[in-house]
Amino acid sequence: MEPDEDLGQIADEIYANGDENSQRHQPIISGEQLDIELYAALYSGRTKIMRLLFIADRCGNASMQLEALRMAYDEIKKGENTQLFREVLQKIDGRLGPNYGPDPAWSDAVDRRAELRKEKLENELNAYRTNLIKESIRMGYNDFGDFYYAHGQLGEAFKNYVRTRDYCTTAKHIIHMCLNAILVSIEMGQFTHVASYVSKAEQSQDALESLTVAKLRCAAGLANLEAKKYKLAARKFLEVGPELGNNYTEVIAPQDVATYGGLCALASFDRAELKSKVIDNINFRNFLELVPEIRELIHDFYTSHYASCLEYLGNLKANLLLDIHLHDHVETLYDQIRNKALIQYTHPFVSVDLNMMANAFKTSVAGLEKELEALITDNQIQARIDSHNKILYARHADQRNATFQKVLQTGREFDRDVRSMLLRANLLKHEHILRASRKH
Repeated sequence: MEPDEDLGQIADEIYANGDENSQRHQPIISGEQLDIELYAALYSGRTKIMRLLFIADRCGNASMQLEALRMAYDEIKKGENTQLFREVLQKIDGRLGPNYGPDPAWSDAVDRRAELRKEKLENELNAYRTNLIKESIRMGYNDFGDFYYAHGQLGEAFKNYVRTRDYCTTAKHIIHMCLNAILVSIEMGQFTHVASYVSKAEQSQDALESLTVAKLRCAAGLANLEAKKYKLAARKFLEVGPELGNNYTEVIAPQDVATYGGLCALASFDRAELKSKVIDNINFRNFLELVPEIRELIHDFYTSHYASCLEYLGNLKANLLLDIHLHDHVETLYDQIRNKALIQYTHPFVSVDLNMMANAFKTSVAGLEKELEALITDNQIQARIDSHNKILYARHADQRNATFQKVLQTGREFDRDVRSMLLRANLLKHEHILRASRKH
């Protein structure tokens, strides 16, 4: 239960929210179409390409799709992944003109270089094995992992990175191996491996730098998000330090930390946690500054301006559904946030006018009734609905009776304790004491 003055403040704010004339005048970020160029600039490496392809597959907008494919094509040409290049060509299907068509000369040159490079790496690794130099063998497997990763063979890359484990001689080597395994596992969608290697890296506490800790927390946050453990995910993202900056763009952007952490926290934290761990969190505030919409909707939720909060969420939804990690969780998170808002709105009142509440949530009374019925059935709100008069009546516990019962219970406990003390005093007085027998 919140303190009485806190409830009073919530009640005042909620009442103000139900009145259109009392609502704050603030600009609501419009649901603008995602700026693909700005979005892609936040990332690097393979994840940049995969995010662009994900947007192309999901956006449902022809011009947006072609823009994403064009950028993916250009990005792939900077690397050595000919298999991915062929996949993008199929998706483009000649729609971007001759400059974005097949390039057999480039593909053949990349494949030839890859064969030579692979042969060289095999010869070097065999020589290292013969000489039994652990550090050289570790580097050889590491180079093989980098080679396979660059060419899109993630399974082989993972195997080679993990093989370096047997040749690690320092804690830093183990952490390096774990970070490589985490990177490939995220790309493959194997988040159980991610959690496992995060845990292994965290065992080498003495060798962990602040940037490495930030990376591991991001990876753990993604693993928990994928497992639908939203509260754990929120905690991990909220613990990410400012050292992260733009140093992990091959996996995640700082804007993502704010978005993922903010939404997971809204869906799973209570008011006290939201205040202490999100709003008052100086480190996380730096991330929130990068995404003003998330910062504002969290503030609106905490101050009970639900219409504004839900409007921000509605405007963000289309773009969040294009996020490669968040898209599967948007509906669930949104439902949980909305349900929490409904529960929090009704909490301070004995009765609530459904017309006013519907106005506060920008919905119809009939739709609101159905949402409240579901929450009452699920025992998340203790109340009953007067459908005729459109009023929600809270079923608050009988505080007078509860206090009376507590006083009686305290009296019974006091009586028992006094009787026990009197009995002990009488036993001591009459020397009815059982002494332990001494062993001779």
